[in-house]
Amino acid sequence: MARTEPFDKYLTEYENWFEINRYVYGSEVDAVRHFIPAGRKGIEIGIGSGRFAVPLKIKEGIEPSAAMRDFSSRLGLKVYDGTAENIPLKDNLYDFVLMVTTICFVDDAVKALMEAKRILKPGGYLIIGLVDKKSTLGRIYESIKEQNKFYKYATFYSTEDIKQYLKITGFCKIETIQTVFGELHDIRNVQKFKEGFGEGGFVVIKAEKIVYDI
Repeated sequence: MARTEPFDKYLTEYENWFEINRYVYGSEVDAVRHFIPAGRKGIEIGIGSGRFAVPLKIKEGIEPSAAMRDFSSRLGLKVYDGTAENIPLKDNLYDFVLMVTTICFVDDAVKALMEAKRILKPGGYLIIGLVDKKSTLGRIYESIKEQNKFYKYATFYSTEDIKQYLKITGFCKIETIQTVFGELHDIRNVQKFKEGFGEGGFVVIKAEKIVYDI
């Protein structure tokens, strides 16, 4: 079952986080933008309120939360009612698929990756942004999980976990970059991202759909 309850109930609080943590948000957007192929057709799974789709010029999205779907539709985005595990679209449609923090709210991560792969064109890219469970930020989120309206519904993953899932679901050429270094309240400027993972709280993974599955 889609974990939509907090997003339907607490849209205002969700939006407020981005305003309060504007430099963290800006750092995440810049890191994700690094992997977005210019001029290519893409879709965001878990488009939410359009916080990433709008600055990244993504016009379409999948969103199970009615409140979020209504909000982002009013921004001019084309939003389909669906979940990451059951996308109501045909095969081989997109040059890239984006998922930002969506992976931690799905019921079946492997099935979600398989669905993303299905709607990607051969050679297309899946781009995943996540809070790394093994990072300092990930450990903080895990520790306050039960007291937080949103995180209590989340299943946090490590970068290694997602890389392994990508390999077994038919992705290759996996690359990672990281950002959000230090405590959130101490971040006063948009940070530069760096390659790899293990230091930054927010990791972006890019993986390519294998052109010919064996």
